Amino acid sequence: MSVNAGGQMRRRGGDVVAEEEVVVDKGEEVVVELKPSDYQCEILLEKTTKDKAEDKKFPSDAYIVRYIHKDTQCIDVTRSAKPANIFDLYYDKYGKGALQAIDWGYGTINPSQWGYKQPEKKKRRKSNG
Repeated sequence: MSVNAGGQMRRRGGDVVAEEEVVVDKGEEVVVELKPSDYQCEILLEKTTKDKAEDKKFPSDAYIVRYIHKDTQCIDVTRSAKPANIFDLYYDKYGKGALQAIDWGYGTINPSQWGYKQPEKKKRRKSNG
């Protein structure tokens, strides 16, 4: 069974893929970079601590992802509409058995309002009248 990831068909259960993947295309080696946006994900914090991951200032659609990378337990805060997209990203990035858990985050901010910066108010002129 294959999966379309980043515009390319990839076989499930294949080799571990790092940040980049080398693909042989017509005799030439082409380096393909894995991007979270290809999986409809956004990584907010990468390889962080538990205290930083449990911050309430993240959007409510953020997930806490626990995985093992080079024999080290890592924690990421990743945002996506579906946990399946997060699974696909980390499975393709770190390989089989690396992903330990995908849990709900502690964020309380409305996802449509997260990252919004209120524009500065313009000073009003005083009218002499």
